[in-house]
Amino acid sequence: MVVYPLLWVVISSFKSDKYIIKEPLSLNPHTLQWDNFARAWTKGGLGGFFFNTVIVVGGGVVLTMLLGSMAAYVLARYDFPGNRAIYFLFLSGLTLPVYLAVVPLFKGVYNTGVSIPLLGLNSRLMLILVYVAWSLSFTIFFMHSFFRTLPTSVAEAALVDGASHSTLFFRVMLPMAKPGLISIGIFNVLGQWNQWYLPTVLMQDLSGAGKTHQVLAQGLISLSVNQGYKSDWSGLFAGLTMAMLPVLIVYIVFQRQVQAGLTSGVSK
Repeated sequence: MVVYPLLWVVISSFKSDKYIIKEPLSLNPHTLQWDNFARAWTKGGLGGFFFNTVIVVGGGVVLTMLLGSMAAYVLARYDFPGNRAIYFLFLSGLTLPVYLAVVPLFKGVYNTGVSIPLLGLNSRLMLILVYVAWSLSFTIFFMHSFFRTLPTSVAEAALVDGASHSTLFFRVMLPMAKPGLISIGIFNVLGQWNQWYLPTVLMQDLSGAGKTHQVLAQGLISLSVNQGYKSDWSGLFAGLTMAMLPVLIVYIVFQRQVQAGLTSGVSK
């Protein structure tokens, strides 16, 4: 159920349009059409979409992991007035569907862009910050349990040796939470890479300048419409394959670490 659709998409990307129409479900490409990828990358504009996606997802995941792990660590290891209230406030973000917040979000981004263009519509920096806000709730929820179960004796020993709280976090506690970091990092990469709704709403060029910073999910929708009209199905499958392979490779490479992080969190 999982392997066949993946193989079908990949193998179809090497077929010619004639064989895709003649034998749509076949896993035999007959001849390998490598030019399908070049056509999707250049004529389909996938190169620009891919670049924008790497920039946005890279910045979004790094900031999400940094801010999320820092917030989760403080909420898990330090007692102060309002600790639980702040924690549950973050958790409440998991209960709010993004579709309910899209109108005020669009209005807020639009108004911000009037005075700060870098944070307005059709801005990669703006989309990075939105991704961070969207991903923080689950990241904090996930990492909170890891930091709570780390041994207190190690932290106390580091403080006795003269480590500051920031040194304790970055050089002692964060490496100990590596399984959880890898697991939630993969989830954030997958979620932000495949995000379609937020970019569609926020990455709009209302100025009419014709310059767009659309990401890969939007590009694939545009590619499917354009290639469908042109009957360039091989180019469409090539584009799908190029969009799918990066996250598939990331998951395969870190599969054991993801499973270890999840089982570690359950056992703890």
